[in-house]
Amino acid sequence: MSRRPALKTKRLTLRAPARADAPRIAALCNDFDVCRMTTRMPYPYVLEDAEGFLQAVEGHDLAREIVFAVEDEADGLVGVLGFHPSEPFGSELGYWFGRPYWGRGYATEAAEAATLWAHEEWGRRIVVAGHFDDNPASGNVLVKAGFLYTGEVQQRHSTARGGPAATRMMVCLP
Repeated sequence: MSRRPALKTKRLTLRAPARADAPRIAALCNDFDVCRMTTRMPYPYVLEDAEGFLQAVEGHDLAREIVFAVEDEADGLVGVLGFHPSEPFGSELGYWFGRPYWGRGYATEAAEAATLWAHEEWGRRIVVAGHFDDNPASGNVLVKAGFLYTGEVQQRHSTARGGPAATRMMVCLP
């Protein structure tokens, strides 16, 4: 894959992140309740964190890893969704959305579109995902997007929490 795809849903656009997104990402992510539900995000989350994230995204090998900025037409960037290398299956879905956009169905809409794209266009037969045990809303998003629980619970480090969190693993097959 030589270029970053863009996806459209009923309400959202999933596009390549841009350096100009850094202030918006920093503003939405400087919220402990957002960061604590991720493995990699520190808290507090400042502009330099967003800039570092965007610089890393620019260097991704698109055959292995891809990140989308998720936009609502009226509000602009509302979250980020990506597929990251995960052994032994190949790709793991991860995402976050700013607190003002929780409960609106955006995460489900974006995850459904991105997972379908990953299966049909990117050639992924299996996509895995996980959610912290204390975040059942994320589990509901993933179930609605076609993921099934595997029964496996892993301890995954959360940078914002400063320690491990029980993570319920899921899988989505085409």
